[in-house]
Amino acid sequence: MEGILGKKLGMTQIYKEDGTAVPVTVVQAGPCTVVQVKAVEGDGYRAAQLGLVEARPPRRVTKALQGHFEKAGVPPTRRLVEFPLAEGEEVSPGDQVKCSIFAEEDYVDVMGRTKGKGFQGVIKRHGFGGGRATHGSMFHRAPGSVGQAAYPSRVFPGTRLPGQTGDERVTAKNLQVVKVDEENNLLYLRGAVPGAKNAFLRIRRSKRG
Repeated sequence: MEGILGKKLGMTQIYKEDGTAVPVTVVQAGPCTVVQVKAVEGDGYRAAQLGLVEARPPRRVTKALQGHFEKAGVPPTRRLVEFPLAEGEEVSPGDQVKCSIFAEEDYVDVMGRTKGKGFQGVIKRHGFGGGRATHGSMFHRAPGSVGQAAYPSRVFPGTRLPGQTGDERVTAKNLQVVKVDEENNLLYLRGAVPGAKNAFLRIRRSKRG
């Protein structure tokens, strides 16, 4: 498999043999169940649809999803994500995908949604420096000039302005797998990954690592 679904548990650190502390993010990767298999003949591409198995499965699902899961013969899940299948790899609905598909020192890309910060100004949203903090300045955290007065007398699209911050889909690329705990379905990834605790993540093999 090219990837797996997971849930962010938090951050900690692991010590190497030489005493170096490595910051890692603990991710509960799987187990996932294959719900559907996409074929070139019927769908035009090869992929596997995975559902993340949780301790508390969803109590209610729509009739359409209920029929979708019953056709595969698997219990319902909250998250369904497709991952491409490698050439020659064959899976069938009901198969289990675990974190053992990755090994130590592998490189992965992690996709998730960042923490929502709400409506923020340009200093927090874009890192503007702001004005002087001295008394009488009257210009501290304002964005400053954003357009022209005479011509063309408008604000160009793409101008950095205040607005909604965070809650965006972000991909953290080339994260090294420091440790794989197959017994507890845990992946220890070097560095930080997007999202808050218990956020859902997509973990796939890095294309450049």
